[in-house]
Amino acid sequence: MLSFDLHKRKILTLFLLLVFVWSLLGVNWNEGVMHASGISTAVEIFAAMFTPELSMNIILLAIESSWITLVYATTGMSLALILALILGILASGVLATGKRSRSIMKGSFRGILGFMRAIHELVWAWLFVASFGLSPYVAIFALAIPYGGILGRIFADMINDVPDEPIQALRAAGASRLQCLLYGYFPSVKNNILSYTMYRYECAVRSSAIMSFVGLGGLGYQIQLSLNDLRYDEVWTFMYFLIILVVLIDGWSNMLRKRLS
Repeated sequence: MLSFDLHKRKILTLFLLLVFVWSLLGVNWNEGVMHASGISTAVEIFAAMFTPELSMNIILLAIESSWITLVYATTGMSLALILALILGILASGVLATGKRSRSIMKGSFRGILGFMRAIHELVWAWLFVASFGLSPYVAIFALAIPYGGILGRIFADMINDVPDEPIQALRAAGASRLQCLLYGYFPSVKNNILSYTMYRYECAVRSSAIMSFVGLGGLGYQIQLSLNDLRYDEVWTFMYFLIILVVLIDGWSNMLRKRLS
């Protein structure tokens, strides 16, 4: 059986390689695929990595933009976490009273979570900007909806993966479904919830910077302006501030996980 599976994998790998080669042969490489001065521009951009702009005005602007990016990410993730906890619990079906209601509850709320995370945050941002203009609420809701869907789905799966024995013991002792959730499910998954939420918080910081390209302010907006002005040294200054944000959040996440464990 193992050799048969290995044989199928080899066939699939060969098929995918052939499709990849065929797709390359189908590209007309002589008609504008490569920019004429693309290589020299790339060299110029990456050379600026070693000479970022460190003037006081740019540093202060980077600090202000970092704060805006962090505020968008934090507020959006806070709202996403609230949505995820509510919808994730409902999507797990642990509060349902019977098999039929459990199936209906799980299917309905997992469908809602699927809709929320199916649309990228940048698309949500474009939709909200078109509807409400350039407002900070656009960035917050554009982050909260897809990240709430992602977190909610993972939280639901975490709750469903909790071993059934301690839950049955609580029910045998007379605990209600809500009490089983608070004293049985949550203690088992709280560390995993925190760990995954912090990871997604890092992602939200990067998404917040990307959404700034819409014109909402923040590091992404400054990167876009610097790129338009061909100031690659300024681009790397803002990029380094974004990297620092992500590294600090990662360190904070590790510290929280160690304290909990």
